[in-house]
Amino acid sequence: MSDSAQHSAASAQHSAADSAAHDDSAAHDQHSPPAPRTLAGGAGLAALLTAPDRALIALDYDGTLSPIVARPADAVPAAGAIEALRRISHAVGTLAIITGRPVDALLELTGVEKLPGLGDLVILGQYGLQRWDSRSRAITSPEPLAGVATVRAALPELLRDAPAGTVVEDKHQALVVHVRRTADPDAALAALTPALTTLAEEHGLEAAPGKKVLELRPPGHDKGGALRELVAARGARSVLVAGDDYGDLPAFSAVDEMRASGLPGITVCSDSPEVPAVLRERADLVVGGPAGMVALLEVLIERLGG
Repeated sequence: MSDSAQHSAASAQHSAADSAAHDDSAAHDQHSPPAPRTLAGGAGLAALLTAPDRALIALDYDGTLSPIVARPADAVPAAGAIEALRRISHAVGTLAIITGRPVDALLELTGVEKLPGLGDLVILGQYGLQRWDSRSRAITSPEPLAGVATVRAALPELLRDAPAGTVVEDKHQALVVHVRRTADPDAALAALTPALTTLAEEHGLEAAPGKKVLELRPPGHDKGGALRELVAARGARSVLVAGDDYGDLPAFSAVDEMRASGLPGITVCSDSPEVPAVLRERADLVVGGPAGMVALLEVLIERLGG
């Protein structure tokens, strides 16, 4: 980066965060966002605040807008999350939720499909395989790969001797093996991963790790690709991405690439004891879990007049 570019980035960071109290973990004025810990993140936040109509905010769901729970069906939005989404959907150019969940499951959990006064919201489910938006209110989804049905049929036998508490979540396009409710989740995941990975690869799927889970899903789809496509489609000129798990790393990498090409962006980690260290380290800003994410959205809403 040139001296002038460094100076501009530094000025943008200080301008975006000069009212923040200390850092991303400290208390801050309710009308000022916490200060990103990187120059690039500061520039991304400044760009969002300067031209919100050209900004894209893309959020993960589980662990970011909703607390992590033992049963996926119980993952309701954090207090204040839905109202924050409604308000900020009117304050920025595009608001998106990019999730590994099926779109229909997320609509049921959040109720956004029936939310009065919702602005522009896009939901990209199963890492971009599925789509719903508040304009059309329609779900688009491809047919599942043939390998999904084959793997689905094989899992009961493969998991016959799995630790008690191992459960399978059927996402239609993918299958997720959850071990959170076993006696030793880390040991259970380590024991099951080799056989599950082999099964997935034999039938044209990939095995992707997450928090106490292994997902068997179609290859070539991740949050990075979904984010790139959405940024291009909407003509976004800045981007904020927030997440909490391995599946969010491709989206963080996409933001790095966009910044290298001149499009400002900021990455946010929704922190918890289970967050992968690599994601926390790569984030420009770290907030305190879903409650911290809601608080950040509320501060942005106040700054943007949403």
